[in-house]
Formats: sequence, C-alpha cells, structure tokens
Amino acid sequence: MDIGLVGLGKMGGNMRTRMRNAGVTVVGYDHNPEVSDVSTLAEMVDKLPSPKIVWVMVPAGDITRSTVEELLGLLSEGDVIVDGGNSRWTDDELHAELAAKKNIGYVDCGVSGGVWGLDNGYALMAGGTSEDIAKVQFAFDALKPEGESGFVHAGRVGAGHFSKMVHNGIEYAMMQAYAEGFELLEKVDMVDNVTDVFDSWRTGTVVRSWLLDLLVNALQEDPGLSKVRGYAEDSGEGRWTVEAAIDNAVPMHTIAASLFARFSSRQDESPAMQAVAAMRQQFGGHAVRAAEEKGIDPADADPADPV
Repeated sequence: MDIGLVGLGKMGGNMRTRMRNAGVTVVGYDHNPEVSDVSTLAEMVDKLPSPKIVWVMVPAGDITRSTVEELLGLLSEGDVIVDGGNSRWTDDELHAELAAKKNIGYVDCGVSGGVWGLDNGYALMAGGTSEDIAKVQFAFDALKPEGESGFVHAGRVGAGHFSKMVHNGIEYAMMQAYAEGFELLEKVDMVDNVTDVFDSWRTGTVVRSWLLDLLVNALQEDPGLSKVRGYAEDSGEGRWTVEAAIDNAVPMHTIAASLFARFSSRQDESPAMQAVAAMRQQFGGHAVRAAEEKGIDPADADPADPV
C-alpha cells in the first residue's frame, strides 16, 4: 500500500488525494516544490519499501522518456514502473524493453476521468504481465470508481494505452456530433432554447452521456458559448487512432472526420473553402464575396456558358 507518484498536476494531484483517502501511502514528487512531498526522484524512491512501485503522470514524449530512464537508474529487480500518462503504445514497448534488461516490471495505464476523477473515480485500462499488474492492484482499486466496472487488464504492455487511444478517438467523434447538432439548432430560427433541448436529452434518450452532461453545464454557464473561441486542439491520440486504422486497414470515417474538423477550427480563413468557392464561381457563376465587392451580380450567368 505504498507508491511513488511522479507528476502532481491537475490529474496527478487529485490521484494522490484519492489514493490517500483510500489508505494508500503516497510519496509524491513534482518539479513544483509547493506540491511535492520530496525534493528529488531519488529521495522519493528511498522512501518506498520494496518492491517499489512508481506511477508516472507527466506529459507524453520526451518528459516521460527521461523520467522513465532516470527511474531505471534508481530502481531494482522486482520493482515496477507504471506510466499513467497519455503515451503512445509504441513508447511503452520501448520502455518495457529497457526495464526488462534490469528485471524491472513495466505497466502502461490509460487513465480517464479528468478533474472529476477525484470524486467519481478513474476509468483505468492497464497493460502488462499478470505479475506486475498484481503488484499495482492496490492502487488500481483505490483509483477506480465504486462497483465492478472501471478497471481492465487489457493485455500485454501497450494494450492499456492502445485502449485509451481508441477511447479518445471515439470521444472525438461523439464531441463532434454534439457540436454539429448544437450549431444547427442555433443556426435555424426554430428552437427557442437550445440549452433546454440539450438538457432534455439527458434522461431517457439514446444519446445521453457524460459528455452531454458537460455540454449542458457549459451552455448553462454561457448560453450560445459566446465566451468560448472556436479553436480545438488535439492531444495526439486522435491522430494515433487514425494512423493505427490506416496501418490495419480499418475504415474509420467518423473518427477521421472529427479529427480533421479540429484542424479546420484553427484556420481564420480556410484555403480549401476558398478553392471550393472559386470553383463554384467558375462552373456555375455562383455568388462569391469577391464578385459582390466588384459590383457584379454572380447570379447572372454568361449566356454563352454551357453550364
């Protein structure tokens, strides 16, 4: 019931609290001394009994890689590293190979729950050997929601983050569907209260979900979402999902489209739509802004134009 936790941001900090509330002894380390329990990774490792379990909750990529490499120099045979960030599954495989050379266990764990996880619990998708999973089970039990669901040993190393990646790809598509429905309801002069419509869907309908609950919360705080800029980032997992679909010849129309929609959100003026508008003008004399600015009525087609 002892664990080291590296990274005490919004997710890591709440996870430390939830585990402590469940009776787990957590030694937390963070670059921010105001939230850290110790001053160095080495000090954190020294405070843990063997076998030592260290859970890493830092950004994916170089930061995770350097943290794992440093831990491999501090841990010993029989210890276990858990990567609970949003790493790509291929990184897990590389890290597990490095750990295996020192007979150190490696577990990857996709974590979902966001800032609500402290109270509601976190959905956990883990990959690794049964032996290593068993060593970390006390932490999984403390973090997961109440009840039988919420934790899965998904498979070998990499399976946890691969499962979480697909989860996030599905999340992209669900969010995009709600967003497009919102835009249509707002656009057409038909519905008096869009927020109430979405709220009515939260009970009894087949589209009810936690994402819908969150959208309703946002609309109640800011009807029309006038305070929110229409710019959406992607964490990388949506891209990885589409790449995996390509590698395995799996049709993924909806998730791919939702990813590309986020790219569109970052354009002040879409070059692609400029090209569409230009082609429409060329083949059919359809109205475009440039023609109107020149005082030309684009609707007046050239009688000599066969179109």
